[in-house]
Amino acid sequence: MKELKFKKIDAFTNSTSSGNPAGCIYLDDDSLTPAEMQSAAKELKGFVNEVVFIYPGTSFDGQDIFSLKYYSSEREVDFCGHATIACMYDLIKNDKKLISKPYVTIRTAKADLKVFNEINNSDSVYITAPPPVYLNCNISRSEIRRNLNIADQVDDNFEVTVIDGGLRTLIVPVKSLDVCISIKPDISVLKDFCAGNEIDIVLVFTGEVNDFASGFRTRVFAPLFGYLEDPATGSGNAAFGYYLLKNLMWNGDILSIEQGPDKADPNIVKLKTAEVDNEKRVLFGGRATVKIEGKYFL
Repeated sequence: MKELKFKKIDAFTNSTSSGNPAGCIYLDDDSLTPAEMQSAAKELKGFVNEVVFIYPGTSFDGQDIFSLKYYSSEREVDFCGHATIACMYDLIKNDKKLISKPYVTIRTAKADLKVFNEINNSDSVYITAPPPVYLNCNISRSEIRRNLNIADQVDDNFEVTVIDGGLRTLIVPVKSLDVCISIKPDISVLKDFCAGNEIDIVLVFTGEVNDFASGFRTRVFAPLFGYLEDPATGSGNAAFGYYLLKNLMWNGDILSIEQGPDKADPNIVKLKTAEVDNEKRVLFGGRATVKIEGKYFL
């Protein structure tokens, strides 16, 4: 039996919403096998949507680098934004050396990414999203409406497209906030739709919001990963940020995204842009709250 350091950490928490829970397992070495990681993630289904495994930090050319692997109950995940917020906020805030650094680097299956430390001035960390990949979208709007179980409510004034900003994200505009919060797709139908179109997640959005301080409302559906809806999403909203930039709908300044079906108390994901490695990249940010801390026996 292996004894592992474990925390359940809710990402994107604020004064009114509970955010998105992640399982964080802190490793002492690289001896844990993929099968063991998958077993842990499967056992934690229902408590967290994804589990992140954090390898010990290393230093290279003065940079602190942490390797991260992500698993849902169904499979390994290339990148998981909320789990990254959870573990990196926790690591940086509780390490006397890291809390003084402006950023650290994480190594993921997608890319090496910078994590910017803004804990002292805004109680947040900001994660650089992977570089965007703009993919062809040959899915008809009628097929999208059918598989999302919505009537003629896709907004024809905006583009439907697929962007990979960590995960392959189908981005679907809808006509109003009421439409957005009322969507109730069938998980098995949507899972087959995503698998058949090589889509990881589906993000729906509207420019109608509950709080005037927010820019957009989103919801994110992720049936391929063993659950219907993600309550607060880093990678999906990062892809949405790239969508907004591409369509000249955002100037790149800090932007609040409401997420979820709760009209009055949505989760909040912050987006902004920065020049990273000589290119304009979307960053997503927030704080996190440790809810359970102890040992996981595998």
